Amino acid sequence: MKILAFAGTSNKNSINKIFVTSTSKYYKEADDSIELLDLNHFEMPIYSYDKEVELGIPQLAHDFAAKMDAADFLLISLAEHNGSYTSAYKNIIDWVSRIPNRKTFNGKPVFLLATAPGPMGGSTVLNAAVNRITWDGAEILDSFSLPEFHKNFEEGKGIINPALRSQLEAKVRKTKRVLAEKLVVQG
Repeated sequence: MKILAFAGTSNKNSINKIFVTSTSKYYKEADDSIELLDLNHFEMPIYSYDKEVELGIPQLAHDFAAKMDAADFLLISLAEHNGSYTSAYKNIIDWVSRIPNRKTFNGKPVFLLATAPGPMGGSTVLNAAVNRITWDGAEILDSFSLPEFHKNFEEGKGIINPALRSQLEAKVRKTKRVLAEKLVVQG
């Protein structure tokens, strides 16, 4: 199984990058490959219809779409800026959505994550994504919000709050079951 994991942010020191990297390790099996993307490698002009007409769709949008298309499963941890997506994530998704004859996520199964320093744990952006990206062709297998990142997460250990760790691990098991069933059906 090919897994594509990324944080929905351009912040080089993002806690969502740390969180998605840690969570991706739950999916590493003998035959699995996990690719961790950095959105900084897909920086494009801010989307506008005028730019699209003038310049066309940037090659980086096609490259990002190809990465998603090559994956069997997407693991995304969304950073929250003012209760919504970061501009880096939104811009990439806006450009990819303009590629003709495709839904942005092309039916890919997705496990959505979010974390933040505060008690809401990025739940506002997570709820927005859960309600939105199915329209963009994603199949959401589950979602998880980690509140108070610095209190509940330790690098090298992962989630240190036993109740929260248990919740995440249950969702990982669920998504693994669903993915295994999909792979059997696909043959």
